[in-house]
Amino acid sequence: MNDSANQSMTRERSPDESAGSAGEPDAQQAEPPQGSLFLKVFPSIMLPMFLAVADQTIVATALPTIASDLGEIERVSWVVVSYLIANTIAAPVYGRLGDSYGRRSMMTMALGLFITGSVLCALAPNIEFLTAARVLQGFGGGGLMTLSQALIGETIPPRERGRYQGYLAAVSVSSSTFGPVAGGYLTQAFGWRSIFLVNVPLGLAAVVLVLRLQARPGDRRRTTFDTPGLVLFILFVSPVILALEQLQRMDTKTLPMTLGLFAFGILALVVLLWQEKRNTSPLIPPRLFQQPSIWRCNGLAACHGAALVSLITFLPIYLRAIRGATPSQTGLLLLPLMFGIGVGSMITGQLVTRTGRTALFPSFGLIGATAGLLFLAFWIPHLSMTELPLVFGIIALCLGTVMGVVQVTVQAVAGPRMLGTGAAMVQFSRSVGAAFGTAAVGAILFSLLAASDRATANLFGTIIDQGPDAIAALPAARQAVVQSEIAEAFRSAFIAIAAFTSIEALLAWSLPLRRLQ
Repeated sequence: MNDSANQSMTRERSPDESAGSAGEPDAQQAEPPQGSLFLKVFPSIMLPMFLAVADQTIVATALPTIASDLGEIERVSWVVVSYLIANTIAAPVYGRLGDSYGRRSMMTMALGLFITGSVLCALAPNIEFLTAARVLQGFGGGGLMTLSQALIGETIPPRERGRYQGYLAAVSVSSSTFGPVAGGYLTQAFGWRSIFLVNVPLGLAAVVLVLRLQARPGDRRRTTFDTPGLVLFILFVSPVILALEQLQRMDTKTLPMTLGLFAFGILALVVLLWQEKRNTSPLIPPRLFQQPSIWRCNGLAACHGAALVSLITFLPIYLRAIRGATPSQTGLLLLPLMFGIGVGSMITGQLVTRTGRTALFPSFGLIGATAGLLFLAFWIPHLSMTELPLVFGIIALCLGTVMGVVQVTVQAVAGPRMLGTGAAMVQFSRSVGAAFGTAAVGAILFSLLAASDRATANLFGTIIDQGPDAIAALPAARQAVVQSEIAEAFRSAFIAIAAFTSIEALLAWSLPLRRLQ
C-alpha cells in the first residue's frame, strides 16, 4: 500500500473539520519564512513554559529552610500539594477560555496571576498564607504550559510542529534541571523568599515577549462557560491528588481517609461525565475523547508521567541507599537521564517534521525504554557507577520519543477550535499519571520492604540518610539479608515502572493517526 493510501486510511477527522476551513489559523494559509517564524514565536512561548516547569522544582530544595523559618514542619507539604492541585485544575480552564477568547490574552492573564502569586509567596508570614499564595500562583502556572502548547498549534504549520515540540521538550528538561540547582543556590545566598521573587523579572519579560505574538480571535461560538463542570472537576481533582499524596506516605492510620478521598473523587468523576454529556458547551467535550487518537494520546501522557516521574523520584533513593552516592554525585549521575530526554525529543521532532510520520517513533522508542528498564531491574547490581549513566541516557533517549508526538497528534485531531482543550487534557493526564505512578511505585517498594522484614523497613530511613554505612554497622550475617531485601524491593519497583512503559508501547502501536498530512 502506498503512502498516500496509508494517509487516507489512518487520518482521523477532527471534531471541528465539518465546520470548514474558516477556523484554520492564518499561519497555515500563508507560511512566513521559518527563520523569522522561529525568532518571533519560540522565545515568546519558551519563557512562560520555562517558568511553569522550573517553579515546580525550584521550591523543593527550599522546603527545609521554609519549614525552619515559618515553623509547622508537618504542614510544609501543603506548599507543594496546593500548587499541584491549583495547577491541575487550571489547565483545562485556560484551554477552554483560550479557545473562546484568544490564547495571547489568556497567556497574559496567566502570567499576571503567576507574578502576583510569586510576590505574595515571598511576603508570606506563615505556612497558611504561603499555601494560599501558592494556590494563586498555581492558577497562573497552570495556564503557562497549556497555552504554550496551544500557541504552537495555533501559529506553527502542522508539519513544523514536531520540530518545535522537540525544542519545547529541551526547554522543559533544562528547566527541570535548572530548578533544584537554582533553588539551592538562591536559598543559601539570599534566603528562601528569593526563589519566588526571581519570578517577577522573568515573568515581566515573558509578558513583553507574549505581546509580540499576533492576537488571534477566539471562537465566539463557545463563550458559554461550564461552571457546574468546573465545580465537579475541582471536586474530582482535589481529593484524588490529596489521596495520592497520602498514599505515598504508606501510613496505615491514614488509609481510611485515603480511601474516602478516592471514593469521593470517583463519585465526582461519574457526575462530571454525566454533566458534560448534557452540557451544550462542556469544559471537557466528550466528543473529543470519542476520537481514538485523542484518548490513546492521553493514555500515553498519563503512563509517560507515571514512568518518568517515578524514575526520577526513586533512582536517587536507590543510589543513596545502595550505592552510597552523595546528593552532588546523584545529580551528576542523573544528568544523562535529564539531557537524554531533551535530546531524544529534539531528534524525534526533527524526524517528524522531515518525514511526517508520528506514531512510528514512540512505538519503537518505548520498546527500547521497556527493555532498558527491565535490564536495569535485573542487572543494576552488576553495573559500575560509570556504566549507570550510560544506561540512564539510553532509557532517556527512548522516553524522549513520546511527548512531542502526543502533542502533535492531539493538535492535528482536535482541530483549531479545540487546540487549547486538547493541550490542557494532555497536561492534566500527565500530571495525574505522574501522581498515581509515584504513589503506586512507592507503595510497591515500601510494602515489599515491610512484608519481607519489619526491622529492614524500620532501618530503611536510616539507610537513606546514612547510605551503606548504616548497613555496614549491622552484624555480618544481617548485612547480606538487608542488602538482599532492599535490592529485591527496588527490582520490583523498576519492573513496575517498566510496566507503565509497556502499556505506553501498546497505546503507541495502536494509534490510528500515524502520519501527518
